[in-house]
Amino acid sequence: MKSFENLLPKLVIAPGFLLGFAFIYGLMIWNGVLSVTGSRMLPNYDEFVGLAQYQRLFEMDRWWVALRNLGIFSVLYVAGALALGLLLAIFLDQKIRFEGALRTVYLYPMALSFIVTGTAWKWILNPSLGLEKLMHDLGWQSFHFDWLVQSESAIYCVVIAGIWQSAGFAMALFLAGLRGIDDSIIKAAQIDGASLPRIYWRIILPILRPVVFSTVLVLSHLSIKSFDLVMALTAGGPGFASDVPATFMFVMSFTRGQIGLGAASASMMLATVAAIVVPYLYSELRSKPHDR
Repeated sequence: MKSFENLLPKLVIAPGFLLGFAFIYGLMIWNGVLSVTGSRMLPNYDEFVGLAQYQRLFEMDRWWVALRNLGIFSVLYVAGALALGLLLAIFLDQKIRFEGALRTVYLYPMALSFIVTGTAWKWILNPSLGLEKLMHDLGWQSFHFDWLVQSESAIYCVVIAGIWQSAGFAMALFLAGLRGIDDSIIKAAQIDGASLPRIYWRIILPILRPVVFSTVLVLSHLSIKSFDLVMALTAGGPGFASDVPATFMFVMSFTRGQIGLGAASASMMLATVAAIVVPYLYSELRSKPHDR
């Protein structure tokens, strides 16, 4: 009876574990297999092409545009969300009135999906419907903000919408970290004559390094998977000027009928995520030598 009680929890979680393993790692393996075949509209396992799909991928100008956009979006999105989240956290950490209401307001965008965020910002940034039209209606006829329809600036509209959504998440993490710091550290530094900005830069931020690293990890992961936000806001346009690897993969796999090429791009995205996550997991999970 006791052995059955010990076995029961394993039996309960086994189906979920097996299904999760099959649908996550199994599909990763399947995608890798497709990337070395000549699959087009349907999978074709008889046509083995080796690394030809990867070679073809890196010969496409559209893929390089997608990579450039991912670099721009990732750097500005992560840095902007971090900076704004930290400023909001410092502001709320001053024990101001209505802190609970303000915290809810700042966190609310995170409760929305990227589809809703992209759609809302598409209306706001549309020159004929949103901010530009509002300014013209108010009499400011010389005001122009048409980034959404310009090839060179469309990706920056995605950055703006992404920062708006994720800054509250960064704020929550930073605020939790700030609340865990002893106030006596700040008071002691003030007694020594240090200014408040210097205290935060030289003392508080180094203490919050684990929070910063975790936030960067999560935001970097979100930036690589930024499919729904881009599709809702720009759909990769104008043309393919705001394409990112996720939208490139979708278009090639399900619109252009190039499953093998789409699988190769998905494999490159997986490799990018792994390059970020694996070193973090290694540093967190490696066993520390025991004190002797």
